[in-house]
Amino acid sequence: MQSPTIKNLTANALRGGFLPVMMEKLWLRLTERNRRAEEAQSAAWCAEHAEPLDAFASALNPPAWAEAVEFDTALGKHAEEKLAAIDVDLGGGGDCRLLYFLVRHLKPQTMVETGVAAGFSSQCILSAMATNEMGHLYSSDFPYFRLERPEQYVGYLVDDDLKSRWTLHIEGDRKNLPMILAEADQIDLLHYDSDKSRSGRSTAMTLLGTRMSENSVIVMDDIHDNLFFRDFATAQSRPWRVFSSTNKYVGLIGL
Repeated sequence: MQSPTIKNLTANALRGGFLPVMMEKLWLRLTERNRRAEEAQSAAWCAEHAEPLDAFASALNPPAWAEAVEFDTALGKHAEEKLAAIDVDLGGGGDCRLLYFLVRHLKPQTMVETGVAAGFSSQCILSAMATNEMGHLYSSDFPYFRLERPEQYVGYLVDDDLKSRWTLHIEGDRKNLPMILAEADQIDLLHYDSDKSRSGRSTAMTLLGTRMSENSVIVMDDIHDNLFFRDFATAQSRPWRVFSSTNKYVGLIGL
């Protein structure tokens, strides 16, 4: 008997637009799987430059940081209850404390995020925008193709009353980002949390950089995977930072 995962993979591969993205993701995993040496070097660099997020944020805007910490705790409880109802592993999200804090502190008009999954980051960004009473979020994702009808789970945690500020594209970054750029004149804040390969990061940053100014702020997740963030950040004249976040490292450029 065919396993549910194989059945879902086969069914999704036959859907229009899914197969090319699925093959691209598989190819990236195969071609970059042996780069352990670079990952170890990157993790060591991150550890050397990491600073405490709470010290940075509380010094910059104490009320916004306190609000972010409180929101993150509430989101964790809300997510646990809501995800238990579907019993599907959708993975985690970015550092919601940092994202909520940045949206409240910077009050961006336009924000872009790559990588949605269950919607932890989307929920916290949109919640902060609702409190700001301003801002719009453009999100790029590709559904988990190991699941049946996977698109139903993208952004599962996002409350309906927040979705008026949200434009979600789910055909993969290669298709989604040009569509987002056709709608967004300028990106004030970017959260990159999709293809973690060096080539994926490079392609996205080159493309999205056409809509970012010297005042735009960039957050990049899992920067310990390779040396892209180190090379990209240190080549710029703007400040950059590294934060340790739940057994991973997050990079920040622009503050």
